[in-house]
Amino acid sequence: MNTALRRIIFIVTIAVIWEITSRFSSLPDFMFPSLTQVFETLFTGMIDGQIITAVYKSLGRLLIGFSIAIVVGLFLGYLIWRYKFVEDTLGFAVTALQSIPSIVWFPLAIIWFGLNNMSILFIVTIGATWTMTISATSGFKNVPQLYKRVAKTLGSSGFHFIRTVILPASVPQIISGLRIAWAFSWRALMAGELLGAGEGLGQLLETGRSLGQMDLVISVMIVIAVIGTIMDNIVFLRLERNVQMKWGVS
Repeated sequence: MNTALRRIIFIVTIAVIWEITSRFSSLPDFMFPSLTQVFETLFTGMIDGQIITAVYKSLGRLLIGFSIAIVVGLFLGYLIWRYKFVEDTLGFAVTALQSIPSIVWFPLAIIWFGLNNMSILFIVTIGATWTMTISATSGFKNVPQLYKRVAKTLGSSGFHFIRTVILPASVPQIISGLRIAWAFSWRALMAGELLGAGEGLGQLLETGRSLGQMDLVISVMIVIAVIGTIMDNIVFLRLERNVQMKWGVS
């Protein structure tokens, strides 16, 4: 039995248990909706565009914030790797900031930007920046000394040395960092939208909660889980495996 079949059987089993439990449970539908009711709400939301619009808004914010985090993280990682002074100062601060959950920044973001889209973009960016910085720094530091010596012997230096030696040799670890940073950004986005303003999956969750529509809440949770699984297992995990095979790591 292969992995895909095991997962299908597992999901079907959970679905059957859920459906049977909800039908014979003493809890009202608004507290414990059946799987059929959840999928009806999900289908209706997809048809009328409510969920599609929310997905579009959320992924748009995520793309912007995550892209900024990648650029800033790589730049800060380079500075920390390149200069000892920056490593002793900024490197220490980044390690401390990494331990702070991104949602903790939300009150500060509201004070700075107000309860709007900029606040959400800020915590999404913060959620991934420190992870990317640490991963980039570690990747740059772990470049084999043999690569550096050979490149310098052949006359490589400056930007050419960074572009042809340091960055390519750091790619496997940077890809791993991207995968982790994506997860932090995705969680920060959902938390920010849940507490903030504007359309998005998180705000749709809040709408379902305020209206007492658990079928809507669970359907949005399913969409969030599906998007997260697709990005992690199909995009980043496959990219990480391809890079590791190319570099002979696995």
